[in-house]
Amino acid sequence: MSLETIQNTEPQALWAGMDGVLLRFGLTPEPEAMAAAQRLAADTENHTPDGVIEIAPGLVSVLLRFDPAKTTRTALAKELLARAQHIWQHAQDRPEPARRWTIPVAFGAEYGPQLEEVAQIVGCRPEEAIRRICKADLRVLVIGFAPGQPYIGLLPEEWNLPRQSSLTPGVPAGAIVTAVRQIVMFGAESTTGWRQVGRTAFRSFRPGQDTPMPLRAGDAIRYVQASGPEIEALERTGDLSGGAKLQVLR
Repeated sequence: MSLETIQNTEPQALWAGMDGVLLRFGLTPEPEAMAAAQRLAADTENHTPDGVIEIAPGLVSVLLRFDPAKTTRTALAKELLARAQHIWQHAQDRPEPARRWTIPVAFGAEYGPQLEEVAQIVGCRPEEAIRRICKADLRVLVIGFAPGQPYIGLLPEEWNLPRQSSLTPGVPAGAIVTAVRQIVMFGAESTTGWRQVGRTAFRSFRPGQDTPMPLRAGDAIRYVQASGPEIEALERTGDLSGGAKLQVLR
């Protein structure tokens, strides 16, 4: 999608089920559309429209569910579309994160068996690929596919890797996988078409905990390199944070 096409795109308010309104900024995960969706999600969280009972951000959209006894779909769609158009017509930078996670990761070898393949596709050595991942300004774009599972991005353009042509039968909980300029951090063992470059002891889904899904859309993510034995030691402690540190920024 060209910049001209992006600039000429208008946000849309779409009906979603019996009690939902979907505000959509695009059809593909372009940075401008994602930034606008993040801004709208933050705006509706901070200034929730009357009658809204759930806010669910997507990559380029925001879904809001409402109580029909407190508002109408038409009224809600009109208010949300006005907010979306204002956001789209003004600065498209991402909102500043409210929280930042620093998460240890073991890269390569049995912890990231496809790191060398990824580095070759990107066009660098594995050590440089690790450095670029750890240096990247990453955010949780959306939580989806499985409970608590974050899609994290965006990596630089050279990381626009295609998915594999076949599935990997299983990657472990804590696997760090990458494709299409994004990172997924698995909360449980899973099949995937993305390439595994590392593993963390951090668990993004924690059944039975007061906060079963600790990550939120918009959270900043910073990965730091750790050794394999360090990650294994963290896993043995049973600490589901896996040595991660959470900093509240505002």
